[in-house]
Amino acid sequence: MHRHHRAAALTATALAAALLMTACSSGSGGKKSEEGGPQAAAGRANTPRMTVAMVTHAAPGDTFWDLIRKGAQAAAAKDNVKLVYSSDPVAGNQANLVQNAIDQKVDGIALTAAKPDAMKDVVAKARAAGIPVVGFNSGVDDWKKLGMLEYFGQDENIAGQAFGERLGRLGAKHAVCVIQEQGQVALEARCAGLKKGFKGETETLYVNGTDMPSVKSTLTAKLQKDPSVDQVVTLGAPFALTAVQSVKDAGSKAKVATFDLNKDLVKAVQDGSVEFAVDQQPFLQGYLAVDSLWLYRTNGNVSGGGTAPVLTGPAFVTKDNVDAVATFAERGTR
Repeated sequence: MHRHHRAAALTATALAAALLMTACSSGSGGKKSEEGGPQAAAGRANTPRMTVAMVTHAAPGDTFWDLIRKGAQAAAAKDNVKLVYSSDPVAGNQANLVQNAIDQKVDGIALTAAKPDAMKDVVAKARAAGIPVVGFNSGVDDWKKLGMLEYFGQDENIAGQAFGERLGRLGAKHAVCVIQEQGQVALEARCAGLKKGFKGETETLYVNGTDMPSVKSTLTAKLQKDPSVDQVVTLGAPFALTAVQSVKDAGSKAKVATFDLNKDLVKAVQDGSVEFAVDQQPFLQGYLAVDSLWLYRTNGNVSGGGTAPVLTGPAFVTKDNVDAVATFAERGTR
């Protein structure tokens, strides 16, 4: 799959910024927090201070979003941006957080559109208020319809197809795609793409992603009931690690592969308990989303020309290349 030239060019910049931010930290709790302390002054742009609100559908405790935030913080430090981060997994509440940002008269908004219909009205209100809105991570099929300026992320359906094709090459015959939040467009698209790209049998298993013990017991029961399942596909690193335990508990011979990664998942790929992971590069998504708003304000740039998304994945992490990725995972940026 081709990558957008600008996304590729900025990757090095994003990583360099991350390395400079040795004091950078990220938490996963709380509805709202403001980022950018004294350590952010080094290498800062001399453009006027601007405020960017980042509003996501992150659930508390999901480590994936720590990587998004670290990328956003790195760009904010470089660009002299005050970053205000907030999140809520309930679509209506997320929309209210976007409205709060509009009321605060921020200079730009970066948001995820996991439930696009819930974002329609607030994106229109932001535009009416003269506030540019960019999308990232979720909503690749809807960002233009919603009136966003640009989009940064992975085409989840295409990533799912590539995932399914790889499973076929590995000899899998019967896959279960585990969705941790029913109706979330990015997750549903991954499993739809998987079904399209995988020549074997694919079925979907819905679990409650906010209750990991329940995820484990539901998947264990499924594997015990159907020993023909030889492949578990999860849509997040914590779920993959839980799936490894479910496979053991069920006495199943199924293998586990996943979308997304974190530090512990990288180790699982290294030791072979997880076959491979698809990395959508969340640090890069967070970085580019914030940086794009700075570029738009200071130089009128629109990544993708406002017509094409900037793709950050899929990047496959396998035993062959995981050691190189592990260096960055240890730093908490992959």
